[in-house]
Amino acid sequence: MVTWFAGLFYIPRLFIYHIEAWQKPSPDKEILSDQLKLMTKRLWYIITWPSAVLCTLTAIILLILMPGWLQQPWMHVKLAFVLLLFVYHGKCHQIFKQLQRDEVKYTSKFMRLWNEVATIILFAVVFLVVLKSAFNWIYGIVGMFALIILLMLGIRWYKKVRDRNPNA
Repeated sequence: MVTWFAGLFYIPRLFIYHIEAWQKPSPDKEILSDQLKLMTKRLWYIITWPSAVLCTLTAIILLILMPGWLQQPWMHVKLAFVLLLFVYHGKCHQIFKQLQRDEVKYTSKFMRLWNEVATIILFAVVFLVVLKSAFNWIYGIVGMFALIILLMLGIRWYKKVRDRNPNA
């Protein structure tokens, strides 16, 4: 799970760099683009996809060994977040394929926001597993919104820093 999330955290970062490389003049654009294509391809196919498959297989085995978990409400919520994670992974794969074909359809600002989706899903899944039904769902929802607000404020703050110092 850790390596799967590591790949999902890093791939949008590489997407950001790839998108920003397209704004550079030649030959920088081509050199950076070729290197970033190679890096994303290796990350995606050597680390992220195998980790996703391995994580899924071990989760299925664990649910077979512990079928009672499927009767618990926290597991239903967790599996919904895991489904969202698969949707996120699929969308990242689509963006990966587009950038491999030199199709830049998103802005780096969008990618910075997109990068936080995996953080929110990880936060939700880990807290569900750790706390299960030991906390009030209202506190969980409030905590999720607090995390989202803090992430958005952090992104805005970082944008201001970057605007003042382009080398940051």
